[in-house]
Amino acid sequence: MKQLALDIGLQTGPSFASFFPGANEAALRHLQLWAGDGAGAALHSPVPTYLWGEGGSGKTHLLESAAQALREQGAAVGWLRPQVLQPPPFDERWAAVLMDDVDRFNAEQQHAAFSWFVQAQALQRAVVAAGALPPADLPLREDLRTRLGWGHVFQLQVPSEAQRRAVLRQAADARGVMLPDEVIDYMLHRFSRDLGSLMALLEALDGYALRTQRAITIPLVRSMLEDE
Repeated sequence: MKQLALDIGLQTGPSFASFFPGANEAALRHLQLWAGDGAGAALHSPVPTYLWGEGGSGKTHLLESAAQALREQGAAVGWLRPQVLQPPPFDERWAAVLMDDVDRFNAEQQHAAFSWFVQAQALQRAVVAAGALPPADLPLREDLRTRLGWGHVFQLQVPSEAQRRAVLRQAADARGVMLPDEVIDYMLHRFSRDLGSLMALLEALDGYALRTQRAITIPLVRSMLEDE
């Protein structure tokens, strides 16, 4: 059977609408107001924003959502992640710079991040970044670390199991899907804690159950993963 800790959530494209805020309402509202979410003019303030929290708290989901909101307005963004081994130079066409998992940046990525930050600020473009640690504890060069921490800083909390269970149940009911308690238990204990990934898993299960004309059960979940 395939690896269970799948990051399936990226398949459907994160958005502000699909983000379950819970205790993270302030961060969500801040980024919605900054990026614009179809409900009014975007602020696009050049003051940087930094999100931090443990895995599954929704940092990447919010960054992806902000990027999507900007793209819908026809704006381009610069992305820097640990997977970008050779960061490109800053592009003046970028409306904003987004940085994810900054605590994992190597020396070259830190150099690029600082350069992007300085140029973005000179052009009144915002930097929205995320990491696992608060700014003061980031293992980064001092000039980058202090810049990441001088603007808006939000600590994100991982939704509790009860909250994730309630969201899964509500989403299943909205789809008209019969989702047994034992399947919810299996999803919560075997898959990512990220709600975006769990919602994508539910969508995939619904589609697979319809195609195979089977009820959603734990064997069906296993069968779907084996067929992937």
